[in-house]
Amino acid sequence: MHFSPEKKIAGVLAPLFGLRGESDLGIGDVAVLREFIDWAAEIGFKLVQLLPINEMGHDNSPYNAISAMAIEPTTLHLAPGSPEDLTRDDYDEVLADVDLAKLRHGPVKYAAVKKLKRRLLEKAFVNFWAHASQDRLEKFSRFSERESEWLDQYGVFRALMEWNGDREAWDHWPKEHQSFHAALKWLETLSEGDRLRFEDRDNFFAYMQWIAHEQWSQVKHYAETRGVALMGDIPFGVSFYSADVFSKRGEFVLDWCGGAPPETHFKDDRFTQKWGQNWGIPLFNWEDMGLRNFDWWRQRVRAVAQSFHLFRIDHVLGFYRIYAFPWRPQQNKKFLPLDWNEMLQRTGGRAPHFHPRDDIDPENSKANRAEGEEYLRAVLEEAGDARVIGEDLGTVPDYVRPSLRSLGIAGFKIPQWEFYHGRVVPGSEYERLSVATYATHDHPPLRAMWEEAMIGNGPVAEQARFDLEKIATFAEFKRTSEQIDFERDFYPEVLHALFQSESWIAVVMITDLLARKYRFNIPGTAASSNWTRRMQRSISQLRSSPKERKRMKLIRKLLEASGRT
Repeated sequence: MHFSPEKKIAGVLAPLFGLRGESDLGIGDVAVLREFIDWAAEIGFKLVQLLPINEMGHDNSPYNAISAMAIEPTTLHLAPGSPEDLTRDDYDEVLADVDLAKLRHGPVKYAAVKKLKRRLLEKAFVNFWAHASQDRLEKFSRFSERESEWLDQYGVFRALMEWNGDREAWDHWPKEHQSFHAALKWLETLSEGDRLRFEDRDNFFAYMQWIAHEQWSQVKHYAETRGVALMGDIPFGVSFYSADVFSKRGEFVLDWCGGAPPETHFKDDRFTQKWGQNWGIPLFNWEDMGLRNFDWWRQRVRAVAQSFHLFRIDHVLGFYRIYAFPWRPQQNKKFLPLDWNEMLQRTGGRAPHFHPRDDIDPENSKANRAEGEEYLRAVLEEAGDARVIGEDLGTVPDYVRPSLRSLGIAGFKIPQWEFYHGRVVPGSEYERLSVATYATHDHPPLRAMWEEAMIGNGPVAEQARFDLEKIATFAEFKRTSEQIDFERDFYPEVLHALFQSESWIAVVMITDLLARKYRFNIPGTAASSNWTRRMQRSISQLRSSPKERKRMKLIRKLLEASGRT
């Protein structure tokens, strides 16, 4: 399936966990994704964009994965016959004590959902070993061999996690468990029974990943049959507590944390405004990675390309330089009230800074650009037919966008941020090699901004009014009366303007498409709603709602008028 920037298309961005099916197990999965693909295709969208699908840790953030390669098991569709090793009897037995109505209601209840899906997969795994055909055993064996570069280390890490109370914090495990090589030595000291039990768990996690790869490859193929491309997401970093850091210690710098510099835009986040965003991700030891031909990055790209036709690299600026913090995010609260000198006293003189170097002079900029392009070329080499998109938002050095264009990587256009020399850039001037959208998963939806601007007070409301004014200018929105209605007046105009832009891909966040105001994530907060919010209605309810059918007819008309269908 070939997607070229010559043909303009439109897409819809939705977090998979937030999608709702009639018979899901409390979270969106690949079966619900099929329904969503059908719905998107009927409207005229040619692309469905998702957040990362990597296996998550205890904070449930898709951007803080415990493996850069492994797929999150809660994304799997588990039902009798799916996978084929799961019987009706086993399914019914596991679900006998589960209150499904309660599980499906409201936000994702991760602890319960993970436990339920794990039990179903364990039943399937037992049946697989007992009854699988030779052909099926060979398929699993071929998968394990093909993916062994990362799968062997991941399996040991996951089995050790279980051994240590299901905690991923490997630096709190016993000494003999704290690195991959130490763990292999420790395994040799176990009794035969314990070693076999450990190997069985290792095999279970490999089986789980095999099923995940099968299901995601199938849904990718299904999207192709509907003429829809799937767009994935590679987070720039990986969790400190990941299988990758656990097994490839030398490829990471563990005493600094990656993030982004101070940013005044996020008015509801004091820490980001003062110090920046501290994501807690280890920095990369690029020199060591280069000696290995960037194998780890190549594996990541191969993994995402198996499930997606295009993928976005979150925080692509990190390839050129990244903002580094000398403390972990857990300490952010302690640093919030401090001034610069007090901070230096706490850190022994180590200050947040751009790593490996800032962009203050032309020499530094030239070196950062050259190194960034070297690393990205390895990504592009491995991507093959999968198109690469770069999330190039934030404090962007002048050389980054020309650099990405020279590599054929599309960057982002957020209309309210495309404001230069006192002028909002019209969509007709956007480069074709770009992705235009009003909101990513981190931004407030248009409707939330609208309501904040109309009735709110303080800096957040001020920012909302400032951004809406720019969006109105971009959309050439003319106030026709005092009584402006968001859905009737503003919504059609701003979506029309987005679709009419010159950008190759125009993406609408699901909340903006449905004119909703809830958010899936609020950056810089540990809000319990982050990464748990689900849509109120299932796909079939959206499809049958007269109000939504009318809305989707309008969207179809706008897409056709802009030549994006």
